[in-house]
Amino acid sequence: MAAEILRVTTEEQLQMGLDIRTKVFVEEQMVPVEEEIDEYDVIGPNAYHILIIDEGVPVATGRLIYYKAGTAKMQRIAVLKDYRVKGYGRVLLLAMEELARELGLEASILDAQCQAENFYKKLGYEVISTEPFYDAGILHVRMQKTL
Repeated sequence: MAAEILRVTTEEQLQMGLDIRTKVFVEEQMVPVEEEIDEYDVIGPNAYHILIIDEGVPVATGRLIYYKAGTAKMQRIAVLKDYRVKGYGRVLLLAMEELARELGLEASILDAQCQAENFYKKLGYEVISTEPFYDAGILHVRMQKTL
């Protein structure tokens, strides 16, 4: 897999990630655009964005924010439809966890869409919510992993 993993540092890279999220969440999953983009969609000290580029095409993105002491919250994890079978979700999440460790964080938390729960379980996440909950009209479970 000749993919590049980028830590977003430019507005252009940030926009590439937002374009992926728009395709996946807004167009495919019908999440309202005003719920999809928020105050963490900037380059700054409170949010870190990762982008995966495959042969010049931006194919996956994710965002890490500080959740509480020692814990990263992994968010907005999106892989373009045509690239989902290629293992980019795993590569992306491992890159996000590596970044969290570099930031001195000890745990990772995420709200997984129920249909993706097994994907995260394979990567060591455990469900910590008592029951599924809706976010943007899609059922999720909260999951956690020690880094």
